[in-house]
Amino acid sequence: MSGAGDIDARLQELLTDLRDTLGSAVGEPVPLSGGITNRNFRVRFQEPIGECVLRLPGRDTGLLGIDRRAELDAGRQASRLGIGPTVVYGDERCLVTGYLTGAELDSDRLRARPQAVARALRAFHDSGLQLPARFWIPELLDEYAALLSQRGIAVGEPYRRTQRLIGEIAQALPLREPVPCHNDLLPGNLMSVAEDPDGAMLVDWEYAGMGHRWFDLGNLSVNNGFDAGAEDRLLTAYFDDERPTAGRRAALQLFKLVSDAREAAWGVVQGAISELDFDFGEYADQHFGRLRDATSDERRLRAWLRAATP
Repeated sequence: MSGAGDIDARLQELLTDLRDTLGSAVGEPVPLSGGITNRNFRVRFQEPIGECVLRLPGRDTGLLGIDRRAELDAGRQASRLGIGPTVVYGDERCLVTGYLTGAELDSDRLRARPQAVARALRAFHDSGLQLPARFWIPELLDEYAALLSQRGIAVGEPYRRTQRLIGEIAQALPLREPVPCHNDLLPGNLMSVAEDPDGAMLVDWEYAGMGHRWFDLGNLSVNNGFDAGAEDRLLTAYFDDERPTAGRRAALQLFKLVSDAREAAWGVVQGAISELDFDFGEYADQHFGRLRDATSDERRLRAWLRAATP
């Protein structure tokens, strides 16, 4: 596991390498809290660049399905659409984006008014961007399981049961028309900025890839505690003010399950590869438990599978 000294040395070496491109850093970088994959720092460069966030990728993050080229392309597209920060610089070693003056979206406000995030997602999904990475959970779960087996880690029954469930959902709602997706809509990746307090900015595009638009909707809902009313507001805004159908409500419920399956499997893999000081085993157990609770009513699950429509 890398210590703070290793991170500091890596950061200082990088800032030295970036002088010709971005200019010298002014003052000391400030570590930012949050994030359980990478290290983030607030760095001020000489004008005209100014205040930025510099992200150092964690170890072996490519094994998690992260494609840094896709992240860079997605971040630039989000910036062009006005739903993400400016991308200042990016390569395999780091990503530098403009610093946003604002705060994490208030969870109560998000549930009461999810329209801004819904519109941002629809704009990105329909942007026509083609990303070099594919993000499809049945495939990702298989890749994660193969990785664990290669490292001599037993793939337990909760994981195998989850794979079977996600296979059923994929049959009901297959990935026929992939669109560019964010794929990591945790509360910390949704921001309200001072310049547009009624809007929404999406940050941290490292899991971006061509995937199922319903994954983003389910991921947003389950990770931000949406109730039925908030989900109907989300679906109404995303689908151009159309009243939610029973089929779309069922699709959203199924992709909330897909989201928790991804989070649980991600936690298992991170426990095997990450250098960060975080209890990934507990994180995985939490999501396996939430998935188990959500599927405990077999009749309801079967009804969702029958009714779901895109």
